[in-house]
Amino acid sequence: MPEFIFTYHGGKMPETPEEGAEGMAKWQAWADSLGSTLINPGTPVGITRVLTPDGVSAESASNPIMGFSIIEAENMEAALALLKECPHLEYGGTLEVSEMLPMPGGGS
Repeated sequence: MPEFIFTYHGGKMPETPEEGAEGMAKWQAWADSLGSTLINPGTPVGITRVLTPDGVSAESASNPIMGFSIIEAENMEAALALLKECPHLEYGGTLEVSEMLPMPGGGS
């Protein structure tokens, strides 16, 4: 079955530890609802830097990644349907979704 990676971008950061815990509880309940389609819950990420042929930018990316997860779905439409209830969207964030393709030559 095809695999899709989705990255979390933007959104309102929690203002208190309690708000952060509430957001994580919502995310965990949503992730649990995905069952076996969520094949890698991923992880949050830290500061983003941009590497170009000219070197490393001191600036962060224009829309830095906040984390990633990987799901299985029949096709892109099915993947998007699974993700439309993601709590990250409730906080003004966005998700970028891409189908993961096999590496040419059979590598992983």
